Amino acid sequence: MSLPVPHPSILSGDIVELRPLGKEHFAELDALAKEPRIWEFYTVNGGNSESLMKAMQSGLDDRDKGLQYPFVIYHKEHKKLIGGTRYLDIQALHNKLEIGWTWLHPDYWKTAVNLECKLLLLTFAFETLGVYRVQFKVDVLNMRSRKAVEKIGGIAEGILRNDMVRENGTKRNSVYFSIIDADWPETKGRLQARVQSKLQS
Repeated sequence: MSLPVPHPSILSGDIVELRPLGKEHFAELDALAKEPRIWEFYTVNGGNSESLMKAMQSGLDDRDKGLQYPFVIYHKEHKKLIGGTRYLDIQALHNKLEIGWTWLHPDYWKTAVNLECKLLLLTFAFETLGVYRVQFKVDVLNMRSRKAVEKIGGIAEGILRNDMVRENGTKRNSVYFSIIDADWPETKGRLQARVQSKLQS
């Protein structure tokens, strides 16, 4: 077992490269995050600079503790940052982690970007870190993200009521999904095929 995530870890695909988040990225991400549609189902409004800075700094602090590993998403062809994603809730004792805090500028929604990001993150988690379980949690109201997790092979495990409190004080119910090590070989093949299909469409 090789958790926590070694630093720096850079995950490179055909379309994007996932690079470790650094303070040098904060200003570019802040400008990118102003589109309100991005944050509709998040507990934090990342369109607010103060909230986003706090969340990004928290990711760096938790990386130092081995609890998270935040990435920025760099688009190779367009040569710019287009969002972010993270390993969360890294638990070496139980050899598991969560993938979350994934956000993209809407210009890149419904493209191959999210599929390739998940392929890179899952491959690294299962094949390099050797995890037994990868978890995802999604706002029960966020049907777009729920469908997206199902398409990459996530198995819905149930709904946790009042699971989280949003920044505005409202309560959120979350759907929990997982992919486990036994699922991974078949899931990987399907995900690779989906990425290639999306690239060719």
